[in-house]
Amino acid sequence: AIYLATDPDREGEAIAWHVADQLKAGLPASVRTHRILFHEITKAAIQEALRDPGEIDDRKVDAQQARRILDRLVGYKASPILWHSIKTGLSAGRVQTVALRLIVEREREIRAFKPQEYWSIEALCAKDGQTFEAALTKVGGHKPQIGNEADARAIVDAVRPRPFVVTKVEKRNRKKNPGAPFTTSTLQQEAAKKLGFSSRRTMRAAQDLYEGMDVGEDGPVGLITYMRTDSPQVSDTALASVRGFIKKNYAKTYLPEAPNVYNPKKNARVQGAHEAIRPTDVSRRPEEIQQYLEPDQYRLYQLIWQRFVASQMMPAVYDMTVVDFDLGEYLFRATGSVLVFDGYHVVYTEGREKEEGKTMDDLPPIPPLVVGDRVEVREITPNQHFTEPPPRFSEASLVKELERLGIGRPSTYSAIISTLSAREYVKVEQRRFFPTELGELVEKIMVAKFPEIFNV
Repeated sequence: AIYLATDPDREGEAIAWHVADQLKAGLPASVRTHRILFHEITKAAIQEALRDPGEIDDRKVDAQQARRILDRLVGYKASPILWHSIKTGLSAGRVQTVALRLIVEREREIRAFKPQEYWSIEALCAKDGQTFEAALTKVGGHKPQIGNEADARAIVDAVRPRPFVVTKVEKRNRKKNPGAPFTTSTLQQEAAKKLGFSSRRTMRAAQDLYEGMDVGEDGPVGLITYMRTDSPQVSDTALASVRGFIKKNYAKTYLPEAPNVYNPKKNARVQGAHEAIRPTDVSRRPEEIQQYLEPDQYRLYQLIWQRFVASQMMPAVYDMTVVDFDLGEYLFRATGSVLVFDGYHVVYTEGREKEEGKTMDDLPPIPPLVVGDRVEVREITPNQHFTEPPPRFSEASLVKELERLGIGRPSTYSAIISTLSAREYVKVEQRRFFPTELGELVEKIMVAKFPEIFNV
């Protein structure tokens, strides 16, 4: 008997069909061909699959064929137009050109953007020698809209003589839950933010870790699960082992009573053929195998290991304090936060890009205050700002946007981005995408000729 165990998704089904088709010619009719599926490469999963073999699913094969044909039709119809209009050798693609369109449209928004001036006002306050900042939050019950320096100065002059007395104190606990284990897109985004890796560099290191490394055991071992996946779910065996690891190595306050559950987004595109990207054996700590790995492989393994362990830990807990100073028409507010339990942060903290704004970790603590307390005001400062255009895409934000819009597959994000650069449709400066003149021309022609095809 022959067992076909290709990936449990559309591509895998098509490959199994082709293999079966080729084998048919040279084999006696008595040899049976079976199709088996498993979602993790573990002994138990493979034994279970062998016990319950099935047939090739023709619907998945047809779906894959349809997708291939669509890609061909788009590429074959669109590319020659570029050869006639610009030069031979250029290419357009069903997904690649839409990604280019996103980059070009963002550039147009940036060019058309007219900055608007606005002002904010901060008061530097002190209580018992501890300083903190309170910001003007309301004017006449509404969000302040201060458009020029004269208006800002007038407000500063109006509030300067008034005493700052606490009119309201609100305390609350805020929890910050750990992120799900990595999928292909979240791994690429996080490796870009935390390690400065391009999508291609991330996938190259991940491929090595998946295929197997010699780490001083009997022969090479695969260190991570399959790196092309859109599902954050993990197997029961992996859950049991990571919970056991946390229980053994951390205080009991770090382990939730029941496992944390992460479900894939409800989306027809999520095939869920593979589990999340995780270490194959959580007891293989990064620092223990560092000597066997190249720097990129080690840093990526460490990222995957930390994220996976953190995903099954308790949330971080913050004490948030909001203090209001109501000065009649003007309301100043101070917000502070103190980390009271580090939770999953003991293992892992997420990467951030500057446009993602402040989080609870960025808020300084506020001295203990109660209603009626008067605080010393050391200075009141007006600050000039200008509104900013939307940021250009980084690799992380482009992958995130493609995934949000349901464009491309986990296996294609890195290829899409590499192709745009290789064709010189975009250039990367300071880790941001800028369309080239050629890229803008290609986008303009393609969208004009095929508006409904190269459409998000």
